Amino acid sequence: MALGDVADWLDSHSGPGFLWYAKRLSGNDTLANGAHQAGPYIPKELLFRIFPGLDRPEAENPDVLFDLYVDSHADHRRARAVWYNNRRRGRSRDEARVTRLGGASSALLDPDSTGALAVFAFSVAGPDAVATCHVWICRHAIEEDLVEERIGPVEPGTTVVWPDEQFLLPGLAGRVPLQERSCWLEPHELPPEWLVRFPAGAELVDKAVELRPVASLSADERLLKRRDCEFDLFRSLEEATELPAIREGFDTMEAFLAKAQSILQRRKARAGRSLELHARAVFLEEELREGRDFTHQPETEKGHRPDFVFPSAERYADRAFPETRLRMLAVKTTCKDRWRQVLNEAARIRSKHLLTLQEGVSVGQFREMQEADVQLVVPAPLVGKYPRTVQPQLQTFESFIGDVRLVGLGD
Repeated sequence: MALGDVADWLDSHSGPGFLWYAKRLSGNDTLANGAHQAGPYIPKELLFRIFPGLDRPEAENPDVLFDLYVDSHADHRRARAVWYNNRRRGRSRDEARVTRLGGASSALLDPDSTGALAVFAFSVAGPDAVATCHVWICRHAIEEDLVEERIGPVEPGTTVVWPDEQFLLPGLAGRVPLQERSCWLEPHELPPEWLVRFPAGAELVDKAVELRPVASLSADERLLKRRDCEFDLFRSLEEATELPAIREGFDTMEAFLAKAQSILQRRKARAGRSLELHARAVFLEEELREGRDFTHQPETEKGHRPDFVFPSAERYADRAFPETRLRMLAVKTTCKDRWRQVLNEAARIRSKHLLTLQEGVSVGQFREMQEADVQLVVPAPLVGKYPRTVQPQLQTFESFIGDVRLVGLGD
């Protein structure tokens, strides 16, 4: 197998005996933020399952050594899974990490890996054997797309564990634990028409706004809370509409694969537009008028449709309207490799604003964005996940809304 072929790697590290843990590396996972706990965070419950010897509460910071291969970068380490459990002894930590990865020479800790999609494939040979782990860190958007075709979208701050005995299809999780629910609705609580026809993304967003009005919160907090709410709403609807058919079983492998593909494609479609639709909902709530204060997905040039133009597509097309009073906002849940896509959008607008939920970037990558005149817009609760030198140069979502209000005062 060629190490450079992610498709072959996925095939070779799947099936019985493998468990995948996929996440987008945050600034606290890598060395981007200079955090002393650098090393990918993995829920301790999952590590206890993979390394039963780690679950020793009587020991202080129990650990297990194992072989970790970063196949995407031809790197091998004798890594350490450790449960920092000193909260049981009156201190503050109760989390699991994977450490001893080689410091700055490790691709997993490389600041430029921040935001990258990483897949950890754990292989357990038997109850008494120590698991080994093979890792693939996606090096560009094409590799990320190939991975997400297998397991569904992996968004910043979320993880995918696959497969699991509770998972009946790739990435189709069982019921969300009660303490983790935000907007989970039982079948009888869902709009009846949704059980017949899966709603469009805008309908789910409207329902999330209804369930979480939170008008007293900042635009940044509303955006994040409602997006979490919409995701739980989506999952509850997915379970209500898909699980009964799955439990009935399938007559052919083709029917099973068709159902799995349908579910994964719907998840990707939702993830692709969710943030954009939530931003639009907040603009309207902030009394920005669509068509006058902003235009959603106008064609600014042939073949180019930025997510938002301010104050309007009409003003953008008016060559007499000052370019200094025009703004554009691109929306990308992750921006590690995709930020360059916005450079060709809205040619009249020199400075491009980009709203993202990515949990950090490296200082070097942020410098590239600045040189290209791309201004990152990051919801306030996520700003602390960026390097300290970068944080003052980020713009919050609420600040961006204030900016477009100011430039529109002349109308």
